[in-house]
Amino acid sequence: MPEMINQEDPAPVEAPVSLEQASTAEASPAEVKTASETGQGTKKRGNRGQTCKDRREHAAVKRRARTQEDREAESTPRVKSENSEPRKPKRRVALMLGFCGTEFQGMQVNPNARTIEGDLFKALCEAGAVSEENATSQQKVQLQRAARTDKGVHAAGQVVSLKMIVEDPDIVEKVNAKLCDQIRVWGFVRVVQSFNAKTMCDSRVYEYLLPTYVLMEPSESNLHLAQTVPFEERRLPETNAEDMKAKREYRVSPEKLQFVRDAFAKYKGSHDFRNFTVTRGCTESNSMRHMHWFEVSDPMIIDGSEWLSLKVKGQSFMLHQIRKMVGLVILMTRSGAPLKLMDALFGKNSPRINVPKAPSLGLLLESPVFDGYNSRADKQVQGVTSPVTFEPYQKTIDEFKQRFIYDAIIRTEMADCVFDGWVNSVEVFPEQYTYINKDGVIPESAIVVPGSERRF
Repeated sequence: MPEMINQEDPAPVEAPVSLEQASTAEASPAEVKTASETGQGTKKRGNRGQTCKDRREHAAVKRRARTQEDREAESTPRVKSENSEPRKPKRRVALMLGFCGTEFQGMQVNPNARTIEGDLFKALCEAGAVSEENATSQQKVQLQRAARTDKGVHAAGQVVSLKMIVEDPDIVEKVNAKLCDQIRVWGFVRVVQSFNAKTMCDSRVYEYLLPTYVLMEPSESNLHLAQTVPFEERRLPETNAEDMKAKREYRVSPEKLQFVRDAFAKYKGSHDFRNFTVTRGCTESNSMRHMHWFEVSDPMIIDGSEWLSLKVKGQSFMLHQIRKMVGLVILMTRSGAPLKLMDALFGKNSPRINVPKAPSLGLLLESPVFDGYNSRADKQVQGVTSPVTFEPYQKTIDEFKQRFIYDAIIRTEMADCVFDGWVNSVEVFPEQYTYINKDGVIPESAIVVPGSERRF
């Protein structure tokens, strides 16, 4: 029910030093040959004259030096002063957690909002998993997430990597004691020094809970409103209790359910998903993604309403991608648009169009997957590195998911009619979605003009 999708600021990089400068600084005067002796002329070779091999070798030397410094710093407790406590060693770990994102402004830390990372890092500091001198910034412990989730999106399983103080056997319980009930740390495992939760994550599994009444035929009253009232004068209608009750009692037909499954199956494989994210900064060169599979469950009756569970596994996801993938299929199902429309949106020469985002309420990150790393971790020394997996905590995770995620989604939808409001909005203001038609033809009115992009 993520999107995971996933952009980070790069770590600061030191300016490269030429090999000539490095060797000259370390050698004695007698060891340094003149330019005339080497036959290379008198012109000094600057950074621009370095070859790619030179730069790679220099970077490798710097990395090895930093890694050695990290090992020494972590294995040797240091005393800052006579009145301070010894510095406790840090270990690189993969921390596994879950959360209900309803009250949070997404996963990634934001100084102006309450986020999952913000609450988690504060709890780690207060519980003693992060030292006082490192409590001023997440960068000091190299905290990195496997997937970034949007505002209101949940996670049954999420992984963050960081350098953490792990001497206390009760550290997980102490961290959880500092967190609200909507965030739980399941546990952690030691990992290799080079482990990065984002870059070593092979794929992510997301789930989306969808009430089937959103697949009903379009509302005649909404269509009439869109056709007869000027755009600036339209107002979203409120569904009365009687009509809402009828929608809750709707049950999807086998034919419509099969169309939904066929539509989501079209996402499998490698495609250009540039029409399924924000338009700015998205180009053909960075919008290719591979979906391993997309599954649609049998209908489930929950509190009198019918729901579908949608699950997708992909290598990575762009911002809002899953919500737009779901939004397109909903509108196609409601309007009877043909499946060939989806092929027209994937091609390299496909026009840029706006796809509506389905509500964030139904989306959750099921789990990040680390199969590649785990296959190597099995060969490491036991106790130093272990596979990154949620399997030991699955029973606890399932209980948390039911109480804090599934129940929260159902309760919020029943109280606020979130999906009904979303459907009304796309029907009352259909101008940007004219490509959703029974002919599967994309009119020029639906094409986004370069330079005038809007975010939807």
